[in-house]
Amino acid sequence: MITKKLHPGLHILATPIGTANDITLRALQVLREADVLAAEDTRVLRKLMDIHGIDLSGRKILPYHDHNGDMQRPKIMALLAEGKTVAYSSDAGTPLIADPGFSLSKAAIENNIRIHVVPGASALLTALCLAGQPTDNFFFGGFLGSKTSQRIKNLEKVAGIEATLIYYESPKRTVAALRDMVTVFGGDRLVSVCRELTKKFEEVIRGTLDAAICEIDMRESFKGEVVIVLGPPIKEQISDEDIYQALKIALQEYRIKDAASQIAEQFSIPRKRTYEMALKIKANK
Repeated sequence: MITKKLHPGLHILATPIGTANDITLRALQVLREADVLAAEDTRVLRKLMDIHGIDLSGRKILPYHDHNGDMQRPKIMALLAEGKTVAYSSDAGTPLIADPGFSLSKAAIENNIRIHVVPGASALLTALCLAGQPTDNFFFGGFLGSKTSQRIKNLEKVAGIEATLIYYESPKRTVAALRDMVTVFGGDRLVSVCRELTKKFEEVIRGTLDAAICEIDMRESFKGEVVIVLGPPIKEQISDEDIYQALKIALQEYRIKDAASQIAEQFSIPRKRTYEMALKIKANK
């Protein structure tokens, strides 16, 4: 296999979220050949390298996380300015996706340092594929927050979004987060609670919010990193009678065209349907 020499710059490195073999050949090359290694947790990266037989070869792994970023960024920027190849990984998955690294990549861009993304594992996309919820339109909200008030506030902001909603959550707060979702969206909204993704005890709990809460509440323990995939809003079936009655009221004040447009918007249905019905109402008067 022929591999190209690494280009200088910052290499954003995706690492496995569970199963160590879910690492790409390109990522292994970067770990072998990068001049400098940086990681959210140096022990986690060292363990991954040991599993795959990659020697540090005298290199040190620089710690870089939310708490020391301000101190470490200038050091890493200086190395990049020298033309070094720097590989950065978070604990698991893709850096910057609800993980440290954004400020580092932003600083690199501001200093005209080239960024290379080495794609790979992501809890976000893994959960979305497993959930069984619509995948054509989704919103990722990261972590909802540790307090009920914060979670409800964040959920209310997206209440009108007609899309699948995805959140990362800790196992200890999962039920509380689901209950807050019931408060905002109602208990009949569909959800998939994914935990321990790609690991031995991987599981997906699918059903309504109420059913998922009952399922988890019955267990003695609920462990592992969690991704909550909330299905889009349930669309109510609008009957002809509902439209007919709404149009009768609207036609008392508006012309056929305006009444049809208003009711079509109200029920989120095609204007052609309301216009044709409005014509019939007027004709039968």
